[in-house]
Amino acid sequence: MAVLTVKELAERLNGALTGDASVEIVALANLAEARKGDLSFFKDAKYAKQLAATRASAVLVGHDWQGTCPAPVLIRVEDPNGAFSKAAEWFAPPPVVRLPGIHATAVIGSGVVLGKDVHVGPWTVIEDGAVIGDRSVIEAQVFIGQRVEIGEGSHIYPQVTVREGCRLGKRVILHSGVRIGGDGYGYNVVPRADGSVAVEKIPQLGIVELGNDVEVGCNTTIDRARFGRTRIGNATKIDNLVQIGHNVEVGDYSGIIAQAGVAGSTRIGSGCLIWAQAGLSGHLTIGDRGQVGPKSGLSKDVPAGEYYIGLPAVPKMDFAAQLLTPRQVEKLKKRVAELEQRLKDKGL
Repeated sequence: MAVLTVKELAERLNGALTGDASVEIVALANLAEARKGDLSFFKDAKYAKQLAATRASAVLVGHDWQGTCPAPVLIRVEDPNGAFSKAAEWFAPPPVVRLPGIHATAVIGSGVVLGKDVHVGPWTVIEDGAVIGDRSVIEAQVFIGQRVEIGEGSHIYPQVTVREGCRLGKRVILHSGVRIGGDGYGYNVVPRADGSVAVEKIPQLGIVELGNDVEVGCNTTIDRARFGRTRIGNATKIDNLVQIGHNVEVGDYSGIIAQAGVAGSTRIGSGCLIWAQAGLSGHLTIGDRGQVGPKSGLSKDVPAGEYYIGLPAVPKMDFAAQLLTPRQVEKLKKRVAELEQRLKDKGL
């Protein structure tokens, strides 16, 4: 267990120390749960009550923070949240290291190319013609289909499926339960001569392509394209339980948060953010830096830099106006009632 004095922490974080420099820190915690020996941080004013009652031994605050805090030590830093994350690295247990090698129970197909220092865990299947880049980690019970390409430095966690032909860039992280390259939702309803109908599956012949530094959370699914590719851009981060439909394209440095769903052929630009539980119809375009708010239902394009929210989703200013309308109506009703009473009092 790591033990650091607050003086050592302040020096490492380039912070200004107030209080007893000899106080020792053994763990990190949030303001409400912190105890003696813990380091916490304060950045958002909504946690002021928790700060006023914290039992932490030291708290990271901004250089310009003014207020009261019962903690015996304060460390003033430029970014309390960032400094807290940095400090966490010094108190966290050592990371799990997967050594290079292929487990005896792994099944490796013909023509598979494994780069240098690759780890392949137990009960993993890598089918014919797959290519795994240098220093990649393929954990237990992973399925990698034929002709899949995975770039160097990638980490594939247990029980991930990457279907045939899909391509992953460098340093891609896929968390447990991710499914890459399943069939998209495509069917034709075909009338029959006898008046009945047949539901015929439309072949999904494309692939999924992930750029460099993409990270995908647990149990997220990204469908293969009907033709061409479903593409996720460089450094885009996708949360848990997200559904990405066939032929969707997402630009670089975008984020899609938990339980969001994006229907087929929608184009999401670079630097976009799709908030939790948002649902996007198919064939839409989200311009660069556009956002779709939480629990929104989007049925129209979002211009670059705009924020749409609501059900149906509208520009943020319009949504705010909709929220204000009932209050304005109540005020008007009250005003009318007052005027009617005044008229009544005057016998009019």
